[in-house]
Order: sequence, then structure tokens, then C-alpha cells
Amino acid sequence: MHFTVTIRVPSISCNSCIAAITRAIQALDAKAEVRGDVERKVIEVTTAVSLDRIKQAIMDAGHDVVD
Repeated sequence: MHFTVTIRVPSISCNSCIAAITRAIQALDAKAEVRGDVERKVIEVTTAVSLDRIKQAIMDAGHDVVD
């Protein structure tokens, strides 16, 4: 089952940050849809992977996650 979640990532500062996060998430789920907004510092993900695994992938990519 797929779900969509918006995650606050305050360390996003550019499109390269979004690209790195996208790669990390798509390593878990190649079909995940990832959209990022540098100004709002959020990532929106549509995936079947658990939220905890998505957050961990973002942190593993070197970014902070805010609940």
C-alpha cells in the first residue's frame, strides 16, 4: 500500500540536497515519488516503504528530520 507523507528537513539548502535525499529514498523504493521544496524545507514522498525507513534514509544522507 502506498501513502504520501510530507517531512520537514530543515537542513535542505539547495536542489543538490533534494537530489541526494531523492537518491537515498529511491535506493529503498525505486518507484517512490519524491518532491522537494527548498524554500519550505520539506520533502513529499509517495511510497510503500515505512515512514521510519524513509526518515532514516534522509538522516543517512546527512540531513536532519523534524517531526
